[in-house]
Amino acid sequence: MKLHRNLVFATIDSLQLIFNEGKQADKVLRNTLKRDKRWGSRDRGFIAETTYDMVRWKRLYAKIADVKEPFDRTNLFRMFTVWATLKGIKIPDWPQFENTPTRKIKGKFDELSKIRKYKESIPDWMDELGVKELGKKWDKEIHALNNLADVVLRVNTLKATKEQVQKALEEIDVETEIIKGYPQALKLKERANVFISDAFKKGWFEVQDASSQKVAKFLNPKPGSRVVDTCAGAGGKSLHLAALMENKGQVIALDIYESKLKELKRRAKRNGAHNIETRTIDSTKVIKKLLGKADKVLIDAPCSGLGVLKRNPDSKWKLQPEFLENLKETQKEIINSYSRMVKPGGQLVYATCSILPSENENQIKEFLKGEAGKDFKFVKEEKIFPSESGFDGFYMALLQKNN
Repeated sequence: MKLHRNLVFATIDSLQLIFNEGKQADKVLRNTLKRDKRWGSRDRGFIAETTYDMVRWKRLYAKIADVKEPFDRTNLFRMFTVWATLKGIKIPDWPQFENTPTRKIKGKFDELSKIRKYKESIPDWMDELGVKELGKKWDKEIHALNNLADVVLRVNTLKATKEQVQKALEEIDVETEIIKGYPQALKLKERANVFISDAFKKGWFEVQDASSQKVAKFLNPKPGSRVVDTCAGAGGKSLHLAALMENKGQVIALDIYESKLKELKRRAKRNGAHNIETRTIDSTKVIKKLLGKADKVLIDAPCSGLGVLKRNPDSKWKLQPEFLENLKETQKEIINSYSRMVKPGGQLVYATCSILPSENENQIKEFLKGEAGKDFKFVKEEKIFPSESGFDGFYMALLQKNN
């Protein structure tokens, strides 16, 4: 593989923004990839994959390159040398790569690979927390979370079948495969930009990880019922609920961010999901109006996102222990408050994209012991571990309210 100057420089510029200015990796890349109209899909793929690779392995590469944050451009080029050498790519004789000790890189890599926090490239506190919460299981999970995430589609059954979507994508040379046990899912055999396809523009599918597709099904919503999605965000799960309900009944999508709900409205239109109503939580009135009114309530709670590190590797470096503690308090408040919307005999699903018991089953146990949870009984839970499923890490608990 031959390195091209403009692609390497674009990668370094992206890393500068992500590492030193705290910008979000996906947003940075979206802008970087628009920079040069002449770049083909392979060029853009190189920039995106290399940038993500270096974000994922930041701690390991920085240690091998013997550089410390904040990284100046010289440091970033040294880290790039580590990346390229470990990938078996020949370093070009550009001035930026002068005096880089490529010979030592492999030896240092072998040495550091014996220490988990370097081998899996994670902060000390995260490694300690993983061991504390998951014990021996942490090894396998953090290793699985460093793999590249698959691109999985969820077929929108309001508009198309799996076969129709497969055929439409095949026509533009995008091959997909069925995933056993996931009725609406299709996995891309190779990464591709599916958003430019006609099938996507017509609302035939959404991009949604296989584990995430289990959440709406876990709630088992019925056509004609009233379902509240309390932390709807841009609405991936609201759209799935609408499809499972065959557009009959009502999905009330709530969120504190109006901008996210605007995006949901746009997506719902494209999906042909007519039974979704959005409401911004701008006061306690919004919740009060719904008390005891919902057949089913979904709480897709804000969480550490530790189950989705493979698709958001930069959150390894942004997440802080004190933020996690505050999050757990928020989770507690949310479940205590939003569970009141469930009507007698109704059901509640609490879900997170975390693999930590403290955010998951421990929260449920505590809720059931408290005042707000005394009318609920535990039905079942599902823990999805990346090392076992190959997809994102998730937790779901189903609770039933007494009649």
